[in-house]
Amino acid sequence: MAIKNVTVIGAGTMGSGIAQVFAANGFNVTLVDTEQIYIDKGIKTISSSLDRQIKKNIITVDQKDATLKNIVTSTHLESIPNNTELIIEAIVENKSAKLSIYNMLNNILNQDCIFASNTSSISITELAASTRPDRFIGMHFMNPVPMMQLVEIIRGYATTDATFEVIKQLAISLGKIPVEVFDYPGFVANRILMPMINEAIFALYEGVASAQDIDTVMKLGMNHPMGPLTLADFIGLDVCLAIMEVLYDGFNDSKYRPCPLLKKMVAAGKLGRKSKEGFFKYD
Repeated sequence: MAIKNVTVIGAGTMGSGIAQVFAANGFNVTLVDTEQIYIDKGIKTISSSLDRQIKKNIITVDQKDATLKNIVTSTHLESIPNNTELIIEAIVENKSAKLSIYNMLNNILNQDCIFASNTSSISITELAASTRPDRFIGMHFMNPVPMMQLVEIIRGYATTDATFEVIKQLAISLGKIPVEVFDYPGFVANRILMPMINEAIFALYEGVASAQDIDTVMKLGMNHPMGPLTLADFIGLDVCLAIMEVLYDGFNDSKYRPCPLLKKMVAAGKLGRKSKEGFFKYD
């Protein structure tokens, strides 16, 4: 199956990054979100990302223009082209919201279209159950998408070998490195990363050290490029909490219990960079 026409649902950080990578590699991309303000913000993010690549002599101005021309936008699912061969859903980490979109898309798109979710933790088998299980797959990009090479490809219970192979080769064509992962809560990346972040939050909550010092220990002692609390702010504390809750519910194991401080900060709207304040403050 040759894929040329791709639709990305969600113009946030992940969706806009995914749209940029596909468009930069010559795919026809439709970027969809519920409000024009989100679309405009997503396109602005893509443009800024391309400008940074120009400054680093990675691409030319002509390549930026070509990338942007490969993207069309919409605020209506009904306007998604019928010739779309791949849908990539990149909305909030909420199972009900995702299933609602899949149910609507089932009546719009042709039966050969592959559905992929960028979910970072929710069961692919459960998401696929209401749509087309054989042509449903997880395609978990890393943030920031244009820079990070890894793509976790997650098989659901009924995902066919043919679907897997199409998506694997597609990831390679994007210059990414695909890794096959089986369908367990959090997959690999977040099953390992999020408990580490959660434990760093517990260390702060218990007064073991300051946020800055916790991050310094991990950067200088473990050679991490970014401290876990800074990384949590970058990801979004609401996203971190959602993933921890999926792990906690999925494994029914207390070691995945979200830290009370994380829950309190999310309730207070202190979500990290996107709200200008999390464990650190941002201009």
